[in-house]
Amino acid sequence: MPPYPSLHASHSGIWISGTDGSTQAISKGQAIGRVSETPHILLNAPLMGQRLGYPDLSGLDLLELFAFMYPARFVVPTPAGLAKTLGLKKPEEEAAVGRLYREAAWKMLNGLQADDWIEKEGAWSSAQALHRLRWPWAGELSNRLQKPDEPERWLFSKLVEWEEEAPRPAPKSVILDNAHTLEKLNILTGEGSEERLGQKNYATAVAEIFNPRRIKGAPNMLLAEAGTGIGKTLGYLAPASLWSATAGGAVWISTFTKALQRQLDRETRRIYPDEQTFRKKVVVRKGRENYLCLLNLEDALQGGFTGRAAILAHLVARWAAYSKDGDMIGGDLPGWLTTLFRRNGTTALTDRRGECVYAGCPHFRKCFIEKSSRASQQADIVIANHALVMVNAARGREKQNAPTRLIFDEGHHLFDAADSMFAARLSGQEAIEIRRWVIGPESRNRGRRRGLAARLADVASYDEEGGRAIESARHAAEALPGEAWLTRLSEREPFGPVEALLAEVRNMVFARDESQSADAGYGLETELNDVEGPLIDAVANAAEAIDALLRPLVRLGQRMEHLIEEGPDWMDAPARARMEGALSSLSWRCDTLSGWLALLSRIGGPADPDFVDWLMIDRFEGREYDIGICRHWLDPTIPVTETVTKQAHGVMVTSATLRGGGNWETARARSGAVHLEHAPMEFEVPSPFNYPEQSKVIVVTDVKRGDMPALAGAYAQLIEASGGGTLGLFTAIRRLRTVYARIADRMARSGLPIYAQHVDPIDTGTLVDIFRDDPKASLLGTDALRDGVDVPGNSLRLVVMESVPWPRPDILHRARKLAGGGSAYDDRIIRARLAQAFGRIIRRADDQGHFVILSSAFPSRLFSAFPDGTPIERMPLNDAITEIKAAKTQTVRSGLPRDISFGHESQI
Repeated sequence: MPPYPSLHASHSGIWISGTDGSTQAISKGQAIGRVSETPHILLNAPLMGQRLGYPDLSGLDLLELFAFMYPARFVVPTPAGLAKTLGLKKPEEEAAVGRLYREAAWKMLNGLQADDWIEKEGAWSSAQALHRLRWPWAGELSNRLQKPDEPERWLFSKLVEWEEEAPRPAPKSVILDNAHTLEKLNILTGEGSEERLGQKNYATAVAEIFNPRRIKGAPNMLLAEAGTGIGKTLGYLAPASLWSATAGGAVWISTFTKALQRQLDRETRRIYPDEQTFRKKVVVRKGRENYLCLLNLEDALQGGFTGRAAILAHLVARWAAYSKDGDMIGGDLPGWLTTLFRRNGTTALTDRRGECVYAGCPHFRKCFIEKSSRASQQADIVIANHALVMVNAARGREKQNAPTRLIFDEGHHLFDAADSMFAARLSGQEAIEIRRWVIGPESRNRGRRRGLAARLADVASYDEEGGRAIESARHAAEALPGEAWLTRLSEREPFGPVEALLAEVRNMVFARDESQSADAGYGLETELNDVEGPLIDAVANAAEAIDALLRPLVRLGQRMEHLIEEGPDWMDAPARARMEGALSSLSWRCDTLSGWLALLSRIGGPADPDFVDWLMIDRFEGREYDIGICRHWLDPTIPVTETVTKQAHGVMVTSATLRGGGNWETARARSGAVHLEHAPMEFEVPSPFNYPEQSKVIVVTDVKRGDMPALAGAYAQLIEASGGGTLGLFTAIRRLRTVYARIADRMARSGLPIYAQHVDPIDTGTLVDIFRDDPKASLLGTDALRDGVDVPGNSLRLVVMESVPWPRPDILHRARKLAGGGSAYDDRIIRARLAQAFGRIIRRADDQGHFVILSSAFPSRLFSAFPDGTPIERMPLNDAITEIKAAKTQTVRSGLPRDISFGHESQI
């Protein structure tokens, strides 16, 4: 056994397991004192530190050791999850968890010398580097790892290069036969699978979008609402894969959540069982900011990072050598890894600021982003997300490989994704990013970041006109907000015309605020109308400064295009590559600046009926972090229709709640189908589940609104009645935190673990993994947990909402409500949210559960959000508790099988 004691802390107590095998319960103060003196083995130091009230807790974290030994492997970061993965016995009581930690450490360390350890390559070199960084586990690793006979290959020499391939020809025009579609569906569902008429009808309806379109700009469009349990994933994969194989074209499947992307990645293996074929035929695409940037990683490994951030960089490098695709957000990098490093450098390891030099990068041919992009050009199935599909279309990216067949799954989110994508925001945070992109870092901590002149040194040195454009842009960018701009605004000393504009925006927002939110510390906003005086002058000066920056950037882009075509003698291959790469990010910045000018030009003039404009101050817990002017489309499906839908030949928008509890008019409006000249096809198939027998909706009538002790007590009693397995949904983070703080210790004493989004230092995806893995656990969260979370079986048997999920009454919502039918518009939104939340309960044919709303004022007109026949009853809290207890007891006595596997909806 390792010569270290172990520490385990939870809401129910704190225990230390000594090197002699003894276990002792101790107080928080004693625990903090001991870990400060002696290194202890523990699991998830930030979470334990939170339990102890000691955020600086450190030690021998088992999760860090697991990340070193088994990079790109999955583990649920709990004692039970670790025991299951390592093949150890799960402890029966919390006092025994400390001994498990020591056993887990012993097993992993012994595994360093095992012949079947497949991640051995590179381990010795990484361990030496981590030893120099004083990583707590490095000494134990060095004692057990033998120096290899030959020097180990560095990460950047191990990664496989991508190869250029000929452009893919245009797909053939084919018409899918229903018999062939159903035959393909039968192959995917497997022999002996349940006969499902709804899934078959769905598949043949989807096949229609793959037929040749008749008129340019008028795609074959299908709106399809398929209830939970239909198996819609395989229902559309069958015709999609058949068309791709027959026509030779690519089908893009767009999702809103990373969870569905992962599910699709698994489901498509049914189509291509062979691993090598699968990797060629199916590609997951995400935005650039999701992938590891090898150039940033190299900089971090060579001294760009220090302290704990440097340790993270080396663990990420271990992962990168074994990763499937280099996806750091939702891929095979453990979601919990980056949360172990409180002030981590994760964002600095990706390309979040548009500074990629593309072909000018020494790692360009091994770049994960480029691999994904090029692989998608030859793939049959491309799994993307709504934002990426829209940004590629809006910015004219990959025109030669633009998708002609699109399936928008989770289509009820299409409106919100478009709203975010096509919005304009002139704010201090946005402006300072452009300043840094042009000028480069201005502080002492420079890192690898470089300004425009450094990235285009060849142009600046050898081309006089291009050099003048770069220098003009650099000079003009000094008019944008710089470091400490918020401090200057609060002290009423703005520097430069854009800061002066933001200062006037701040003054006007505070002057016009009538919400009483200023004292409460919430964000503020006010409509952009009836503007006069100082703000008009500030707008004119800011617009002049922004235009002064835009003009040289446009001129630089034109000059670079000319140089690339002309190919002067001084331009070698790396210089050409840098310019070609810079052109893409340059176009993006120019589009942003042009959008700002369009926004400023309308201030003081007549309002544009297609847009909603307002002034805002963003704050978090009373602290201002951004100020600016916002512009959103009143109907964001207009630009989606023009840039995406009309350019395609076939489009499907599908969801289990596409109509949001309303009618097809809602689906047509939220999908943008109303802007097409030809009406879309519409298809509906209800869920096969027996909701009257499997579920019940309870409206609790005696929990007073605003009574936090009563609300917390209700949650605690309901979770206890259900024996865990509860998903608690909140409409406000503050109420979530309050309830969690009040009930966490009580739940722990009852043996019912509870976790909370926005409280526990764990990412949302990992929280769901933990919740799914433990039927006794409960999870509290907000909007992100209301949709796209698939927790089947006994792990989720109760959903509790603390109130009706009314839309936030902000300026944008008010404008859309006025244009969309008043209160009926609100009702459509709420019904959709309720339908999505209710859909978390019944995911399998044998699932059972309750949906509880702690709001006596819940309007009866919203009951239509729930499936037909679902029992709905109003009752006091005590009656609800009695009923949930009885349902739990009946389930246990009846011995009903409950599926707690990791299956997917389409397997029902």
